[in-house]
Amino acid sequence: MGSERRERMRVLGARLRALRAEAGLTGAALAHRAGVGQPTVSKVETGRLVPSVDVLDRLRRALSLDESAAREVRDLLVAVESAIDTDSEAAGLPAGLVVDDAVRGARSVRSFQCVVLPGLLQSAEYARHVFESAPDSAPAANVLEYGVELEALPSNPLSRVRRKRGKRAVQEVDRRVVVNPRQARELLTALTYVGGYDRASGRRLRAFFGCLYYAAMRPGEALGLRRSDCTLPASGWGRIELTETRPTAGKAWTDSGEPHDRRGLKQRTHGEVRIVPVPPPLVRLLREHLEEFGTAEDGRLFSSERGNVIAASSYSRAWKHARELALVPDQVASVLAFRSYDLRHAGVSQWLNSGVPAPEVAARAGHSVDVLLKIYAKCVDGQEQEMNDRILKGLGEEDDTDE
Repeated sequence: MGSERRERMRVLGARLRALRAEAGLTGAALAHRAGVGQPTVSKVETGRLVPSVDVLDRLRRALSLDESAAREVRDLLVAVESAIDTDSEAAGLPAGLVVDDAVRGARSVRSFQCVVLPGLLQSAEYARHVFESAPDSAPAANVLEYGVELEALPSNPLSRVRRKRGKRAVQEVDRRVVVNPRQARELLTALTYVGGYDRASGRRLRAFFGCLYYAAMRPGEALGLRRSDCTLPASGWGRIELTETRPTAGKAWTDSGEPHDRRGLKQRTHGEVRIVPVPPPLVRLLREHLEEFGTAEDGRLFSSERGNVIAASSYSRAWKHARELALVPDQVASVLAFRSYDLRHAGVSQWLNSGVPAPEVAARAGHSVDVLLKIYAKCVDGQEQEMNDRILKGLGEEDDTDE
């Protein structure tokens, strides 16, 4: 904001404050009379907010200004707006450019101030042009609603915009990312070779990735897993009772100030538990992990060396190194298990291909049956030849491929 504009805003605010004092009104009383919020009056009088023409007119009527005083404050507002235009020219905008034309040529709005907003988005046409092309205008809508709450806007222009929404495409799992059981085992073994022996950056994560594959857990669910959630017998099947997830949200967006939020399970009501039977290979991995690394202070199975929740960048980096060790060069360059999340896809696909009924798979994976059948492919990398042989057998043909 230019110094000239700041000075003119200060002058306008000081004059309005003096007129309020002459009328013998408090800020709260003036806000009540004018039908605006008290914060609006305070910000205008302290030069932190440029009032819209409508707000200024409300203040004028509430103060019962005569024609001379009303003309004076209108002129002061015009002076502020002319300073805004001067700042625009100083910023490199073409001289004489109308603000509306700038909006008409805009593709998106990254940030704005409520003091400028009334001149930008006062019609559904402008709102549609600026926001309709955005993937999700919800954040913008929230800001506009806040502008209405502060009474810097008479109404939310987005409420008059009707957006056409097509049917959302079903995001089916790409069959090329799914590993078969042998490849999954090799990837988990390769993790033991990632990082030095003392730091054990890969070995510390082996059971974590095992949970993604053998129990089809989401990474956030595995990060929130505690010792008390697990039943791990010396032999046979075990059981995990999932109660929470620790997704990455960022320090600015969590109540605790930690990078990872603490939430209930996805698509479940708060406090609901998902029970997942775990096969012997995962039971062994978890028991070995507990024997070597123990738990964090709060009982979490998986933590960094300092006991914190493992960052997504850390386990993604370890996974990248494991792929390079376990897969052949052509597979490393492909999308096969490109993300650690692909282990969950492989786990669900393996259950389905093993003949486990869809409702049971959905219950273990935390999906609805409908979503499960729409999203997960039933073709696992490395089984194409087996499927081809079955089809040939059904056709009564023999494979004449040269050995």
